[in-house]
This record gives sequence, structure tokens and C-alpha cells, in this order.
Amino acid sequence: MQLTDFMNENFPNLELRPPLFYSWNIGMRFELGVEWKREDDYPNNPYVLGCYQRAITLFESMHSPTEDIFVVLDVNDFAKGKNLRRQLKNFSPYVDKSLLFKINHQVLPYIFPEDDEEGTFKTHRFILKCKTADFKYVPLLKAICNQDLGLKPSIFHRVYFINISRKTIFHVYDDRGCDLLATSTETIRNLYKRYNVWILDYDRQRIDQVFN
Repeated sequence: MQLTDFMNENFPNLELRPPLFYSWNIGMRFELGVEWKREDDYPNNPYVLGCYQRAITLFESMHSPTEDIFVVLDVNDFAKGKNLRRQLKNFSPYVDKSLLFKINHQVLPYIFPEDDEEGTFKTHRFILKCKTADFKYVPLLKAICNQDLGLKPSIFHRVYFINISRKTIFHVYDDRGCDLLATSTETIRNLYKRYNVWILDYDRQRIDQVFN
């Protein structure tokens, strides 16, 4: 199954772009980073370790090693393709080299057209279908959390993990939080109960209404 077919069948009319939580009626928004302090700008400080721990825990709760997933990487191109050749390097640290040949590349209109008055920007979408165990998700999740903290390694592109069998979408947008979408409340009800304290308070009322 291709990503487009999967999305049309299970998440019709949903566009893969942030903020996902506000674009679908079944989902949760979790807070990853808590109690950040100005002095917490060094590697492996308590704040960032807390971000890592929550992101990894939530991911592993929704993706077993043998399940098929789509890993989607969106790269915004502002230089008319000049830097595109280097973008596959964003995948290479996290998968075996043999899997790089399976990556599907799509050129899309810029994901945020409201910010592209001249219509010259493009979004390059790289899609890899693999098993969860094939992907080094731990360092990738850490790199996503690092993007706004001045820590290395970091990745600034949007990454979506789509579980094919469970029909869920998991997106860590940065150290602040992540979105989890599903086609059924029952698929993610266990996470709602187990990690309820991690739910972002700003959206808690809306999320409680979905599950209660």
C-alpha cells in the first residue's frame, strides 16, 4: 500500500502538515518539555532528558518492532533544488543503507502556501515504508527534540510516523510536544489513560470530550 492510498482510505481530507491535532477529530496532544529554565542549554540537562523520555515512551507504546510503518520526511526547498541532493543524508543516519533505495520521493506544492506569495517554494516529501525495528527512531526523536534548543544532532524537517496496522499518525513537532492521531478512540484509549498526566492542559478539555 502506498502512502496516498493509505491516507485517502483512513484519514480522508487530512493534510500532513502541522498542527495535526487541530485538523482531525480523534487525537491527543502531549506535552514533552516541562519546566524549562534558561540555564538548561547544555546537552543531557534535566529538561531535554525529560523530552527524550516522553517522546520515546509514547512512540514505543504505539509502534511494536514488527509493525509496518511509513516514515515521512518533509523538506521545504527555498533554493530551487540547489540543496536537495544533500537531503537524503537526513535519512541515512537512521536506517541501513539498503533501505535508502526504497525511499519514495514526491515533489509537492509548498506545505504553507500562505507564506509563499510568489508560489516558488516546493516541499519535497521522502517516504520510507519499513518495519519499526528497521528504523533507529531513538536518535531521530532526540534530534527532533533538539531542533530549537541549540543542541546537536538536530533535524529541522517535519517527520511523521504512520502506523499502517493501527492506523495512527505520530508527530513530534519539537521539544514542546507531539500529536497522536487515530481513526478510532479505542486504538489510543490506553495511552489516554496511561499517560493522561502528560496531556497538554491547554487542550485537555477538548481531548477529554473525545474519550469521555
